[in-house]
Formats: sequence, structure tokens, C-alpha cells
Amino acid sequence: MSVSDRSKFTPIVKKLMAEYQKIQLKAITEFLKREENKGFNFWDLWTKLMDANKRWIDSKGKDLTYKDLNELTTHEERILLAKIIQFTFDYTSDLQEKENPLPAEVKIENVEVKGVPAEWQIVPEAMDERVFLYIHGGGMVIGSPRNSRYLSVALGGATKMKVLSVDYRLAPEHPHPAGQEDCFKAYQWLIENGIKPENIIIGGLSAGGYYTITTLLRARDAGMPLPRGGICLSPATDLREESTDDLFYENARTDPILADSGLLLWCIPAYLGGKDPNDPYISPILADLRGLPPLLIQASTSEMLYSGAKKFYEKAREAGVDVTFETWDDVPHGFQVFGLNILPEAQDSINHVKSFVEKLFNK
Repeated sequence: MSVSDRSKFTPIVKKLMAEYQKIQLKAITEFLKREENKGFNFWDLWTKLMDANKRWIDSKGKDLTYKDLNELTTHEERILLAKIIQFTFDYTSDLQEKENPLPAEVKIENVEVKGVPAEWQIVPEAMDERVFLYIHGGGMVIGSPRNSRYLSVALGGATKMKVLSVDYRLAPEHPHPAGQEDCFKAYQWLIENGIKPENIIIGGLSAGGYYTITTLLRARDAGMPLPRGGICLSPATDLREESTDDLFYENARTDPILADSGLLLWCIPAYLGGKDPNDPYISPILADLRGLPPLLIQASTSEMLYSGAKKFYEKAREAGVDVTFETWDDVPHGFQVFGLNILPEAQDSINHVKSFVEKLFNK
């Protein structure tokens, strides 16, 4: 059941959504055909979740709490949901790579960093001494370096940096703090292997933007030298239920990626795993932000996470952080990857990242 209002989308976003949903349906059908998944009544479960998702958004969180939403599914059902959405991600990225292969000269190398799997993605123009530590999105429950290669490689090319993309552990099998620990270990590993912190940029999209912030907080609090900067593309910044404002719900009408997928419905409770969202490492907007390196935050004014990103920017600025906040209109959450090579706003975003990084290294 759709929550977003397609009449509010631009023609190009409408076209992208229609194409994406066709691919999604094919992927789900393929997943359910497999022998091991034939007992999984996905459509009944999905209908129940979508009905609850609509009620949650329409009532602006008044009719259903995160606890209510979490109790709609069992732990096993949440794991199956994560698996089917991950399969869809893989199916889509495989199709994309088949139709538009990455350039042959891009090197992809698997590596293990302090026990955490990761992937080197190296474009020919990358400088050996500079590393972009990339953290993928997916609501902390799905995603991988493989799914996010097109964006992370594009960022590597724009910034002329080697990319280390982290395959952190995912909820619900591995709730907080597993993902945060893995991202922090990746940063530690880079330092321990001779990469100077001033030659490192940490960045990511959505959950990756969230983990960028928490990695910076953990490094600062551990007394480690901080990287040259951080890049947060449409980040989550506050996982407290009571902090969601009217704009969060109103923007569901123009954010098909988060609103119609129902991802927020179950990924936040799955990630929390019963932990207190008032912990500053869980809701970094509550943290003392003093001493963080320069930050670039990007968001769409049409996405559900916009108001949270704006509030985080304002708090970081008040804390004396050198922070830049850039916005685009009429594009959905994650437009940087969703519309890569199609939406002009996606390429514009990457160009802005390029300019931000160039300025940091030229200071």
C-alpha cells in the first residue's frame, strides 16, 4: 500500500520509481520460487506491515509506537524480511552491473580489517596515500559494498581517493552496537596500517551517514586522531521515537524510498534490539559534538530524514564544528545512488562532495 503521493513527484522520479518497482517485483518472485522459501507467506506479512506503515504515518506516530510496530513481526520474520530485501538489492545491483559494467580498470579487492570483511575499490586516478572510508546504507539491516559500488566508486573517482567499503554486521541478527563497532574497527585498521588520519575521509549514505557520525564520535572519545573530514549523505541522526516531528511524517508523501518500503517501520526497532535510544551513540544528535572534523551533510527537502539532518547541522554548528549543509528539492531519500547517471541532482551531489574534499586537502 503506497503512502507516498506520486502526483508530487517529478516526471523523471515517477519513471525511476516505476522501473525500480518492476525490478523489485521480479526479484521477490524469484526469491519466493526457491525451494527453501516456499513456506514463507511473504505477501500476507507484507500486507500487514504496509497497513501498519500507513496507519503509523497517517497518524504521525500517535496510533502505533515503535514497540507496537516491532511486535507485528517475530524475530524470525524480521530476519526473513531482511533476507528478501537484501536479495532484491543484490538482484538490482547485478542487473545494473550487467547493463552498465564498472570500467575494467577499477580494481575490486576483498580484504579483512580486524575481523571485519571489506572491499577495496580503486580507480586508476586514486592517490595511494588517501583513503575514502565508505559506509553503505540500508537502514542498518540490509546493504553491502557490492550493492553500493556505483556510488562509492563514483565518489572515489571524484575525490581521487582509494575507497575502503565496509561490510559491517547487520541487524536484526546483530543489533547495536555491532555495526558501529565494525565501522570503528575499519578506521582503526587504516591508522594501524600506516594511513595518516589527515589523509582519510569517512562518508556514507543514509545508515552510512549515521555510522559516519558515530565512528567520528567513537574515535574522538577514544582519544584517536580524527580524519580530515566526514561526509553524511541523507543521514539518520536521531532514533528516538518522540523526536519525530510533523515534517518527518509529511515528507512521507514525497519520499517513496523510505515511506513505501516500510523500512523505518521495523529497521529501527530491529537495530535497537531493546537498547536505549537516548544513548548518544545511538542518537548522535544527543552527543557532545565539539571537536569533530569538518562535515558535509546533504539531504533532500522532500525526504523523511530531512528535519533530523537539519537539526543535527544546527547543533554541530553551535558546537563549533565546521559544517556545511546542502539540500536539493523534489528528489527522494538516497537520490545520490537512486538516480545515479540519471538524475542531474545525483551528479550535482557528487560534484559538491568533490569540491568539499578538494577544499579540505587544499587548506
